[in-house]
Amino acid sequence: MRGLSISPEGSLLRVQAASARWILAALALTALAWLAALAGLLAIANRVHDDVPALLAVRLPLLQSHPELIFAGESRTVYQVDAGLAAQLIGKPQGAAVNIGYDAGEPLALLAAMHREPERFQKAQIVVSVAPFLFNEGVRSAAVYPQDVAARLGVAEQMVSFLPLRVGTLIRFIREAFNARLAADQHIADLGTQPAASGLKVIDHTQEDDRWPADIGSHAHYANWDLSGPKARFEIGALCDMVALTRKLTVVVPPWAPRYDRASDPSWRDKDDQYASLVAEAGRRCGFEVLNIQSVPGLSQGNYADEMHVNASGVPIYTRFLMSRLKR
Repeated sequence: MRGLSISPEGSLLRVQAASARWILAALALTALAWLAALAGLLAIANRVHDDVPALLAVRLPLLQSHPELIFAGESRTVYQVDAGLAAQLIGKPQGAAVNIGYDAGEPLALLAAMHREPERFQKAQIVVSVAPFLFNEGVRSAAVYPQDVAARLGVAEQMVSFLPLRVGTLIRFIREAFNARLAADQHIADLGTQPAASGLKVIDHTQEDDRWPADIGSHAHYANWDLSGPKARFEIGALCDMVALTRKLTVVVPPWAPRYDRASDPSWRDKDDQYASLVAEAGRRCGFEVLNIQSVPGLSQGNYADEMHVNASGVPIYTRFLMSRLKR
């Protein structure tokens, strides 16, 4: 009986199929190895993580003046509140008011600082600004996801929550965990250099017109709107826990630029009202004051550097208004 012959084309196809299987197997093994390595790094990061991030630690030397008014929170504190002016307005010397806010600052981090050095906070009034991304579970970008919330998720939940599209959030968490541990080990909060201008940073430029969002309802901070996740639970819980650690706690919901109109943007209005109501309800339950500032008299579009932050000209206007609203 004559044996079956295999054509050169058939042999080539079989070789290509075998090569494809080997390539797929190699890719699968590479992906598994990468996931295992990432899980290992996350486990280490969770162990070394410190709830006081490096960005906050470098601000804490300002507390050496034993201030009676401490401004904290996210970027709308950092770039909008002149603590030196605030001290003048209450007739106190420089150092009586300080600004320890930092970009994407979260209540959990401030609470950790208060637990670590309670004597620096217990006789002061704390004024904390909050933003919707701190509570909206739908926002998972690396730039603003609260690091202390990420640390409370555990490795499995971290990977399920952020892979594959938000791997950058996990990478930032790993980096910031080691930075926070280094800052703690070097005692930056106690031994570091005090920031200038009582902590105020000024935005000295204005965003180009074509970079302003068309509306706020579709802003990234309100994306995939969800206030039922761990962010809201942990951060609201932190605000409530602060009440017993300070003389008075005030939580501020700052305004957006006046070019945006809540009345003509129902999506923004509804979402903003929900997050403001979340904070207000916690204030009633836990005993802290809430200032929901939707607009500031005299603060015009020209005083804004972008949709959220004032420029140098807006700082004294915002600071004076905020001080006029504080109950002391």
